[in-house]
Amino acid sequence: MSATKKYEMMILLTEEFNDSELKTWAFNYAKALRKLSASEISVISRGKRDLAYGINDQKKGNFIQINFSSIPKYIENYSKNLKFDSNVLRFLVLNKQLTTRNI
Repeated sequence: MSATKKYEMMILLTEEFNDSELKTWAFNYAKALRKLSASEISVISRGKRDLAYGINDQKKGNFIQINFSSIPKYIENYSKNLKFDSNVLRFLVLNKQLTTRNI
C-alpha cells in the first residue's frame, strides 16, 4: 500500500458564486476527497480577486485552497473531476513534501 502524501490544491472558480454557494461547492469537493480516503482536509477561501488576465471572459475569480493528505493514485481521478467542472477556471495540485524539500 502506498504511503499518504500531503498536498495543497489551489482552485480558481468563476466569480458568480455568493458566499453560501462557494461554501457548498467547497464542501462537496472536500466530501469527494474524503470518499477517496483523504485525511487532514482543510478548506480555506482566499476570496474574490481581480485576475491578471481574462480567462473564459472572466475578469475576477474566487480562490479556494484545499490542503489534504492522500494516496497519490487518487489524485489523478480527482483532478479529472475538476477538469470537467464548468465552474473551475484553473487548478493546481502541489505535493507539499516535494516543495518543502527544495527550499
